[in-house]
Amino acid sequence: MNSRRALAVLLIGAGACAVALRGPAAAEPGNPEAGRAVFAGKQCVRCHLPRSERGPGPALEDIRRPQGEMELAGRLWNHLPAMFASVTGKGAEWPEIGVAEMGDLMAYLRADVRRDAEPDLAKGRMTLLRKGCLKCHSLRREGGPVKPDLAERRSDYASAAAWAATMWAHTPRMAAMASRQGVPYPRFAGDEMANLVGLLRSTARENP
Repeated sequence: MNSRRALAVLLIGAGACAVALRGPAAAEPGNPEAGRAVFAGKQCVRCHLPRSERGPGPALEDIRRPQGEMELAGRLWNHLPAMFASVTGKGAEWPEIGVAEMGDLMAYLRADVRRDAEPDLAKGRMTLLRKGCLKCHSLRREGGPVKPDLAERRSDYASAAAWAATMWAHTPRMAAMASRQGVPYPRFAGDEMANLVGLLRSTARENP
């Protein structure tokens, strides 16, 4: 193999690795206008009003701003237990949000995958340990008893929208379980969520 061909193979391999860590690069971007309808239809507008109207939740301008998709997923994770308590405490049902709807909602909230940094797997491992994920879940059968094992190949890791939609459905229950077991509910900042999910994607690919 000549040096030019070898360089081309290396570049293709590096690109494939980056795509695998970030998730499917060919995934269709969400539709902001459809996301506006999701925001209204799921009753997000009840709490997240423009700053001038002083709603009960963070102002619309604070949540609808340029941000990474995984950054937004981390912010959703942080606030889901409080949102769940607020919604269900008023007698309303927790709304279901599918992956496509979540993608549109994230686009409306001005999240863009290009604003997320490339996952740092070493930092992802530190995040996994520091956030206490293995107190409940296992990774390659090492850790807590709660299913699923985080190294399983799962569609949850396919994109930020898929991850956020899964969190939307399951995190309130997870937070309640953590409270019963005396495990602090973890919070994510900056690139921590992107690094963690990058690690999980990588581990799931390697898992037999």
